[in-house]
Amino acid sequence: MWVSLMAQRKRRTLVAPDMNLSLDQSEGSVLSDDFLETPDDLDINVDDIETPDETDSLEFINNGNELEWEDDTPVATAKRLPGESEEERDSSGRLWRTVIIGDQEQRIDMQVIRPYLRVVTHGGYYGEGLNAIIVFAACHLPDSNCEDYTYIMENLFLYVVSSLELLVAEDYMIIYMNGATPRRKMPGISWLKRCYQMIDRKLKKNLKCLIIAHPTWFIRTVLAISRPFISVKFMDKIRYVHTLQELSQIIPMEHVQIPECVLQYDDEKIRAQRERLEREQQQTNSTPPKERPKSMIADVGRDI
Repeated sequence: MWVSLMAQRKRRTLVAPDMNLSLDQSEGSVLSDDFLETPDDLDINVDDIETPDETDSLEFINNGNELEWEDDTPVATAKRLPGESEEERDSSGRLWRTVIIGDQEQRIDMQVIRPYLRVVTHGGYYGEGLNAIIVFAACHLPDSNCEDYTYIMENLFLYVVSSLELLVAEDYMIIYMNGATPRRKMPGISWLKRCYQMIDRKLKKNLKCLIIAHPTWFIRTVLAISRPFISVKFMDKIRYVHTLQELSQIIPMEHVQIPECVLQYDDEKIRAQRERLEREQQQTNSTPPKERPKSMIADVGRDI
């Protein structure tokens, strides 16, 4: 019922504010907090929603929930150098993972990204075969104000790309959980560009759909600005869903790990939409109908 009512509402024409296309978070850039969302997004203050912190993430990992998948899932071949262990500690006790992305050897500082490993999880499968569902939860990204942010993001992006190669056996889709993510946690355009460029061509081809849940005007604008370095075929795979209920109509949700803050955001968004529709309905019912003007023809007839 609410979906049909929303579909009938008149679309708004939004005017974008002046901005530059720099990749930093300076005033006026696309990553600045001055870049406002649509009125729908402003109904919910994301900063009031409790997002995961490092303690929550470490507790999740210590419980053994890091990137689990079924034992019979085929894993992509040799993502680390032959003869080397997947992870090793240096003389200082720091944990490193050696992977091969493309043809290049990369070392990931697992110690520094440990609090943020829940950013990418395996969400089960869809359809027939081993068509993987990969969930990317933006709310688990580090705060841009944190110490060593650039270094953390560099290692995190290597982890995300290498995880994709390990988790994907056949066709797959990515669910980007955008809800409840403050802009200070949004990845920059340069980070997204680097991720896209380092993803293997086969992975790009096998990606059947990129679903963005709870899209905001900000994320739509970032994608629009990214068009010059993203192929048209890739852009055509992007799909938006505005509620988790919509998402459940597309994919099986049994194994999709949805952060608590995203569930709260979804509930508040639906409630805000319902309350706004009720207010509009009340305003419509309380407005008295306009009186019809008297017929000028009738007045002329009486004069004759």
